[in-house]
Order: sequence, then C-alpha cells, then structure tokens
Amino acid sequence: MEINEQSEEKQEATLPFNNLFLNAGFVNGYNKRWMYVCGILASIFGYFICQIFLLVPLIASGFKMGISFHEMQTNPEILFDPDKIGFNKNVLLAMLFSMFVFALFGLYIIVKKIHQKPFKSLITAYDNIRYKRFFFAFMVWAIFIIIITIVQYFLNKESFTLQFKPFDFFILLVICVVLLPIQTSTEEIIFRGYLMQGMSQFFKNGITPLIITSLLFGYVHMNNPEAKTYGWEVMLPYYSLFGFFLGAITLLDEGLELALGIHCANNLITGLLVTSPNGVLKTDSIFAVSAENPAGELFTWLIIASLTFIIFWRKYRWKNFTLLIK
Repeated sequence: MEINEQSEEKQEATLPFNNLFLNAGFVNGYNKRWMYVCGILASIFGYFICQIFLLVPLIASGFKMGISFHEMQTNPEILFDPDKIGFNKNVLLAMLFSMFVFALFGLYIIVKKIHQKPFKSLITAYDNIRYKRFFFAFMVWAIFIIIITIVQYFLNKESFTLQFKPFDFFILLVICVVLLPIQTSTEEIIFRGYLMQGMSQFFKNGITPLIITSLLFGYVHMNNPEAKTYGWEVMLPYYSLFGFFLGAITLLDEGLELALGIHCANNLITGLLVTSPNGVLKTDSIFAVSAENPAGELFTWLIIASLTFIIFWRKYRWKNFTLLIK
C-alpha cells in the first residue's frame, strides 16, 4: 500500500522526463543509489557464483586432456574452448548461458524486494510488453544477418567449412531457442533498462546514461576472445556502437522490445550459422569460418544498423528525437 501511495504522489508531481520509459523508472518504487549498487552486485554475484560451480567439471576435463593447472592459470580462456578440453560444445554452451539465468535472478530479487518495482517497468513503460515489436525487430535483424552470411559465403568460399551434423545442430537449436534469449535479455535489461533508468534519475537526462551504458557495454565485452585477438581499438568501438544503437532505439521507442529482438536475433542466428576460432561461442553451427575481417564486419554492421533504423523510423513514425535527450 505504501509503495502504491508513493507512486501516485510521484505521478501527481511534475515528471522529470518527456520519455515514458525513463519516467517508468522514476514513478515506480525506490531509487536510492545504494539500491542500484546492490542490484549490480547481485547480478555479478549470481553470474560468478554459477561460474565457480561450472569450473569444476571444466577443470576436470582439462586435466584429462593433459592441460596443467599452470596453463589454466595463465590462459583461463582455454577452459571455455571445448575442443581443447575435450568437452561437448552444446553442454558447455548450455552451462555458459545458465550463468545469465543466475545473474538475472539476482537482479530480479533486488528490483522486487529492495527497489519494490514491478520488473516489467525495466522493459516497457506500457501496460503490456509489446511482443509484436520484439518479433518484428528479430525478423528484420535475422534477415539481414542471413543475407550478409550468404553474400560472405559466395565472396569468400575458401574461408567457410561446412560442418553441419543434423543431431548436434538440433541440440544446438534447442539450447539457443530456450536459453540464448535469457542471455541477451539479461544484458539488455541490465544495461538498457536498469542502468539507463537508474542513471537518468541522477543525471536528469537521457543522453548521458545512454553514452555511459554504451561504453560500459563495450567494456564488459573486452574479455571476449575476439577482443584479445583483434584489439580494443577495433572491438571496443564495435560493441560500444552496438550498445549505443540499442540504447537509442530504446529511448526513441520508449521500451526495450526492439532492442531485445535485435540482440536476440544477432546472437541466435549468428550462433546457428557460423562459428569462428576467435568467437566467444564455439558451437555446432552450420559453418565454421577460418578467416575473419573485424574492420569489414564493423563496416557491414554500420550498414545493417542504418537500414534497420530507417525501417523502424518509418514503421513507428519516430518524430520526437528529444526523447534521446530528456
């Protein structure tokens, strides 16, 4: 009852933003800074606690393959390479995705019990989650990914190796459909939902949280193998731009649905189509790629993102670009 009265008082007061999504963070529950610290720590705690338990079978498998503990200490990434530790790719993939389940659960507890917010308020400002937007964004991005992959295949066939195994691919498909949306949704809810709404309370605008969360999104991905292979100067701009793009359409559309659809399609379709030696996910995909061109992929991504933005802008008739600022 107390929380409802508080929300009503906030709604009666002048709202700080002209953006429904940012206002959803303001009018619902409590927004003390220490609460947001607790939320992030709870997510990190859930993620790493799960990872600690998962390391036990991975380390055991590594020992069986003759990998010393010193090698594991100096190169921890070896434990997440199924070929090197003799571990089933699909089992490892499911284990990696499970870490995000625990991270999301940790955040959920803090949002519900400490912030006393409806969890839906981190996703949309509307009465119901707009699933049509999610599926439309998923479809658009998936089509672009498929087209680009086909073009790359015909332009550079020697880099593609067909590794399709029906049974293994079916298991991969099930894992991706069931668990991968949790991974992508966790990242979106934390960065574009929880953090962007929370920071907006203190910066009193939308653009500063958008920039900060985009850079943070890029930074946390710098532990990925591709970042260490190709360098921060290439991969940090890529991930940060991706974060900025997802954050911008979140603010313009006043909800996470489009960003959730794009992120899910990006990881799911890519994971099913291709795998690479430097990719973070080693999967039983249809193709394995031996050579990569990260600078070229960044340029291709910019084209896809631009076309996707134009499609959304026309379909949803975005006109008020001040939603990006306040």
